[in-house]
Amino acid sequence: MSQWLKKNWFLLGLIGAGALPLMDISGITVDAGRWAKANHGPDIIIVLIFFLSGLALNTRQIRAGFADYQGTLLALLVIFLLSPIVAIVFSFLPLQAGVLIGLLLVAAMPTTLSSGVVMSGSAGGNMAHALLITIIANSLAVITIPFSLELLLSFAGHEQEVVIDQLPIMLKIAKLVLLPLLFGIFIRNNFGKWVQQVLPYTSILNQTGILTVVWMASCQGREAIVGSLGSVPLVIALTFTFHLVLVLLALLLTGCTGIGKGRRESVILMGGQKTLPLSIILQVSLFPEYGLALVVCVLHHITHLAMDGFLVQYLKEKQ
Repeated sequence: MSQWLKKNWFLLGLIGAGALPLMDISGITVDAGRWAKANHGPDIIIVLIFFLSGLALNTRQIRAGFADYQGTLLALLVIFLLSPIVAIVFSFLPLQAGVLIGLLLVAAMPTTLSSGVVMSGSAGGNMAHALLITIIANSLAVITIPFSLELLLSFAGHEQEVVIDQLPIMLKIAKLVLLPLLFGIFIRNNFGKWVQQVLPYTSILNQTGILTVVWMASCQGREAIVGSLGSVPLVIALTFTFHLVLVLLALLLTGCTGIGKGRRESVILMGGQKTLPLSIILQVSLFPEYGLALVVCVLHHITHLAMDGFLVQYLKEKQ
């Protein structure tokens, strides 16, 4: 039982962080979360998450991953082109505005910073290549998100028009994501001895930070979420199908291009996984009135982690 809890504590934490504000009748934790949200709490934690992620990235391994340029291009194709296309197809379904906005937010995101890399290694893939995809995708996201999100939202079909001022979003992503990430890499390369003492804790600290951001966002959108609880089964089915389609497309691409075992794992896992912190910060900043969009972002993260846990075993065993 203890081993199971140790392995799944983050998934349980995501459920708890989202559910706690909903069950808090007294409003104590909800008020605390809203105060933290109003005082730049999510921004501060996002900066810390990406700084710690930079500390954890080994640039020597990243350089080693440059050799697989074909796999890198395929992964980026799934992340930045196929994912939005699949979301556009889904936009023709009769979905609530909040559900659709959440799905479009997920589709516009770059790949995860930690779980995908770890899972790629566990599946027998090249972790260095997975690290390279992580760096490139999250760096490109500064430019791609404002444009792709605005394009995707044009398919949303909800009554309220959402106008995105692209430059401020680009600057915000750069400030909250790219700069802390690069600073973390700089600190690792120049203060290696100090960093070695911190490295064992970066993953836990990052995951704890994500849980805190989810809690604050849940507090902020409590009323909207409570009013949308009936949509949770639909959201789970939707996010499951969305991620499944991305995985199948990545499997098809690696099969057609002859990318075999040892190389395909990072393409499949990094191509399909989406970062949670950035989707949350954009939902809180741009669509706070759509609490259901937050539910989609969080449930998609839980769903793809659970699905990819089984996918890792499949890829490891399949020749």
